[in-house]
Amino acid sequence: MEVTVGIIGGSGLYAMDQARVLDEVHIDTPFGRPSDAVTLAEVDGVKVAFLARHGLGHRVAPHEINYRANIWALRSLGVRWCVSVSAVGSMREEIVPGDLVLVDQFIDRTRTRPSTFFEGGVVAHVGFADPVCAVLRGALRASCETLDVRHHDGGTYVCIEGPQFSTRAESLLYRSWDVSVVGMTNFPEARLAREAQMAYATIAMATDYDCWHEGVADVTVEGVLEVMRANVANAQQVIRDVIGRVGGLPSSAAWSALESAVMTADDAITDAARDRVGLLLEPR
Repeated sequence: MEVTVGIIGGSGLYAMDQARVLDEVHIDTPFGRPSDAVTLAEVDGVKVAFLARHGLGHRVAPHEINYRANIWALRSLGVRWCVSVSAVGSMREEIVPGDLVLVDQFIDRTRTRPSTFFEGGVVAHVGFADPVCAVLRGALRASCETLDVRHHDGGTYVCIEGPQFSTRAESLLYRSWDVSVVGMTNFPEARLAREAQMAYATIAMATDYDCWHEGVADVTVEGVLEVMRANVANAQQVIRDVIGRVGGLPSSAAWSALESAVMTADDAITDAARDRVGLLLEPR
């Protein structure tokens, strides 16, 4: 069954409410196993693929996530629109814990994670100046407005390695960069989605003020979980609404990201490399 909408659930979002489950598929990829089985479901008549980024039971740490396998698995099912949901810390006073942020930029501070499909015999350089699909983000914004969900339109997400939270010095440094939120999971996920020619956008759920805010207690797991319950309820509403919008959206520039990005001559791509990335090279 081919689906066009993929949802990657982050902390607190391990399943989709109001979805009719059709199947669960375990997918082996050239890059190993994804975080968990992919749930194939139907939401208001639209087929959707859902993947829990941390696995059911939240057993996979941010730095241990097999991002390449996750994205490859969704791409193999036909996903064109990919909505990522992530718990984040707010780096701005006006982004109150409980708010949603529809980010449009990223800063990558991860260190140990494989960040490309294209290596070992095939080279590609995709454009990534605008890492979030404007079409999909616009649909998310429209859903938030329709549902009257408190949200912030645009902002920069700084992705740290984790799994520890930031030091106070790091938090203050990121604040000086004028970022909006800090999280641990959207990279290299966003880069890989672009290489897979999928339109990608993020619902960033603010759960705390990190540790920069002198008037608020430092971030704790207990505090994050308390705010997250309200966040997840809002995110579920927005996801359901945006799923109903994708059929009417125009095409995304991300769908042609590899059009002029592959540098390796076709006859120079090794069989092993083609086995790994051939799926991604297929026309959309």
